[in-house]
Amino acid sequence: MPESAHQAERVRVCDWPGCCGGEGEHRAPRARDDLNNYYWFCLEHIRQYNAAWNYYAGMSDDEVEYDVRYDTVWHRPSWPMNGGARGRFSPAAKLKDPFGFFDDEEPDADNNRTNHNGMGAIETQALVVLDLRPPITVAAVKARYKELVKRHHPDRNGGDKKAEEKFKQISQAYQTIMHSLTS
Repeated sequence: MPESAHQAERVRVCDWPGCCGGEGEHRAPRARDDLNNYYWFCLEHIRQYNAAWNYYAGMSDDEVEYDVRYDTVWHRPSWPMNGGARGRFSPAAKLKDPFGFFDDEEPDADNNRTNHNGMGAIETQALVVLDLRPPITVAAVKARYKELVKRHHPDRNGGDKKAEEKFKQISQAYQTIMHSLTS
């Protein structure tokens, strides 16, 4: 077979209705549920098709949310690392733990422990956020809180997201310390 005849067999015609014989060089999926079956379009029509095609067309908001979340794990099942899917293929099933180091504990067990100042880990972290060191008084906490709030308030920083996050941390730390001091 001559080379020109072989080349003629490989040329695809554009699938766009009414196209004047353009070469279909660019592929596009036919439907969301048939992504491996393609239309073949010329450059002009692939641009039109892509501009109008919406993968999520016809799906509810909940279906879109589910699809996006499911896509984050590459459409494969996942289980919690704490052995939520206990079975013979679970990592927990293969792990020998004679001392019980990996047994389920209450989630905030570390936060209930106290350090040498008589404060828990949460209160210690709150002091770090407020940049205070024990011993502390209610007046010192209030003064430091007022100073930090003025510096990091979102209205003062033009709605800056970092300042807003810092402001939230400061407010939470203040509430934690005040609760600790007044209880």
